[in-house]
Amino acid sequence: MSSSPEPGEPGEPGPARPRNTAVRTGIAVTVFAAVAATGLFISRLSAMKGSGAVPPEQVATEARVQVLALCDAVQGFRDEHGDYVSIAPYPVPVPQRGEAVPFPNDHEDFRRIGFDPGPAVHLQYEVRVEESPVGEPEVSCIARADTDGDGLNAVYRVRLDANGMTSPVEVEREGE
Repeated sequence: MSSSPEPGEPGEPGPARPRNTAVRTGIAVTVFAAVAATGLFISRLSAMKGSGAVPPEQVATEARVQVLALCDAVQGFRDEHGDYVSIAPYPVPVPQRGEAVPFPNDHEDFRRIGFDPGPAVHLQYEVRVEESPVGEPEVSCIARADTDGDGLNAVYRVRLDANGMTSPVEVEREGE
């Protein structure tokens, strides 16, 4: 009668043959690279969300929308109260590199006219009211950004005429 071979005897099947070392190394490198890339992506994404940084194109879109909304608020205030309100530039300094900065919802002048761009902004806002040579108010709603951090600001401006009509958005140095 044949008995099953004892370990170490010549007929023993033995342990499974290990995979080729090159295949193992390739799998290990691929897994490590995937884990490292995922970790880097997650850390960069959370850093961007935490800092509020956005690309220049998004700042430009925000500027065009918000400067029109600012002029609408200014005109609405005038329609209700009879006069325009000048508002000093805020926040100071101009936000740079697409970073978001807090914008308090209790800022007295902006709250008074009903302008609320949100809790964080990428732009500085201002309302200028000057008298024209013929004695009529000239109103400019302005948004500024420094998306590349070089100290030169992109300026987005909308003007209100005497009838409350807005001009198209004027842009100087977009992308700055």
